[in-house]
Amino acid sequence: MKKRVLLKIAYDGTAYCGFQVQPNGITVQEVVNRALSDLTGEDIHTIGASRTDAGVHARGNAAVFDTEMRMDASKFAGALNVRLPEDIRIVGSEEVPADFHPRHTDTVKTYEYHFLNSHYPDPTRRLYSLFCYYHLDSGAMRQALSALTGTHDFRSFQSSNETRPDKNTVRTIYSAELFCEDESHVSTGSGEGEKKQHANERNHFSGDSTDGYHGLMTIRLTGNGFLYNMVRIIAGTVIDIGRGKIPADSMPDIIKARNRAAAGQTAPAHGLTLVDIQFPAL
Repeated sequence: MKKRVLLKIAYDGTAYCGFQVQPNGITVQEVVNRALSDLTGEDIHTIGASRTDAGVHARGNAAVFDTEMRMDASKFAGALNVRLPEDIRIVGSEEVPADFHPRHTDTVKTYEYHFLNSHYPDPTRRLYSLFCYYHLDSGAMRQALSALTGTHDFRSFQSSNETRPDKNTVRTIYSAELFCEDESHVSTGSGEGEKKQHANERNHFSGDSTDGYHGLMTIRLTGNGFLYNMVRIIAGTVIDIGRGKIPADSMPDIIKARNRAAAGQTAPAHGLTLVDIQFPAL
């Protein structure tokens, strides 16, 4: 008797042409399908929850598959990981109802966009964050992000490659936050003297805080769904606002415009990570 298993999948997207199987290169889904077929002896084709682009990373994407294998669903994670390359890991597996479809059910998705605001690039972060050498106004960026929360038509943040004029572009953003490394350093430690010492030590070597730089910055968005390239366009727009290219109070007008040309740049894929997908119905 067949059962349906839900996998939670983490991956470094650097070497892959996105998640979904496609003819122009190796994808995460293709590698997972091969590992599942090898494990079960069946021809397995997973159904993914989110079609991340080439170079995008994930800590919590999801996919389901059907199998007649009698092994307990919770054990598929470990059994698959020994068959997968090191840049793909199954971080959870569980049985779900036979009719569960990860793209045809309500979801809560969280994405993060990472960028390094510093004088010089950090080679250890080059694959997972966008390097921004210019000064960024974190206050203006937070003001812009606050305008995104709630239910809006986000057509201004949809890729210009989307050709379906009747596509529903209304989404709900539950939270839109900005985290800065320099602030986290200053806010930790056992006392004020230690806080200042840690901050000053980091600034001495990286020049990230006292002269207007913030170190690693993270935009975190949680919502009920996102349009194609929506998070990357939001990130690019917020970065443009932070550097003064777009006024800080213009985000409501950008949303109302319902026009891609009103928003800022599309940030590169490698700074984006799909953090988590929750399925409230499960």
